[in-house]
Amino acid sequence: MRTHLGFTIGLLIVLVSVFLMIFGPILAPYDPFEANPAAVRQAPSAEYIFGTDPNGMDIFSRVIYAPRIDLTIALVGTASSLLIGIILGGYTGFWDNWLSTLIERVADLLQAFPPFVLAMALVAVTGQKIQNVIYVIAFLNIPIYLRLVRGNVISVKNRTYVEAAICVGGSKTWVLFRHVLPNVISSALTQASVNIGWAILMTSGLSFIGAGVAVPTPEWGAMIAVGASTIIMGEWWSSVFPGLAIVITALGFALVGGGLQIFFDPTKRS
Repeated sequence: MRTHLGFTIGLLIVLVSVFLMIFGPILAPYDPFEANPAAVRQAPSAEYIFGTDPNGMDIFSRVIYAPRIDLTIALVGTASSLLIGIILGGYTGFWDNWLSTLIERVADLLQAFPPFVLAMALVAVTGQKIQNVIYVIAFLNIPIYLRLVRGNVISVKNRTYVEAAICVGGSKTWVLFRHVLPNVISSALTQASVNIGWAILMTSGLSFIGAGVAVPTPEWGAMIAVGASTIIMGEWWSSVFPGLAIVITALGFALVGGGLQIFFDPTKRS
């Protein structure tokens, strides 16, 4: 942290985001779900720090409440895909049989589709609910971790310490989880931090086109969509502030991912 300013900045952004995810509803000066017809399209002021949207909702309250939605989707979805991807990647890399080949071909098939188009189709099929968005985020990220872990497992499974563990009577499954995976998952953990930012962008994109979190739930992408039609009239605040929140949060997780990459790779430390 002393030598890498980017990681420190990213970590601060992440900590603030997590703090808002937990305490945002308490800190919000107004009810983020309540519309006030008497305060429609108010510009930023002392009363409404970020102004109000076309429905009369306080943008500041909704912006600081939104991490409870966006970060929950991103964290749960990424954690689920990370866990499943590590297990499948370890299996396909350590065993060479018909099942591992089938898993690899399914992963190839999933990665052949544009992620956003596939996500949009999956949410349309499963329904416009928060839990379904989480499932879609997890589903799309599994092939990334699978291939990353599989490549690392293949590179270490024939090393001396792995062969020694098998020679002393350890089963392949025990050797995989006890000796192989702990030595190869660092790259997956680094990728997870970056993917959290990607998941936030994906969630916001889906909500922006009306395929993600439904209005009036406070979600950054949906807030941008609500205010997009008023930008041409000079009412920029409805979309700019939630857009900045997305950019800053995604940047924070990306900076943390870069710092973790340096931390886990001694050759990159200065």
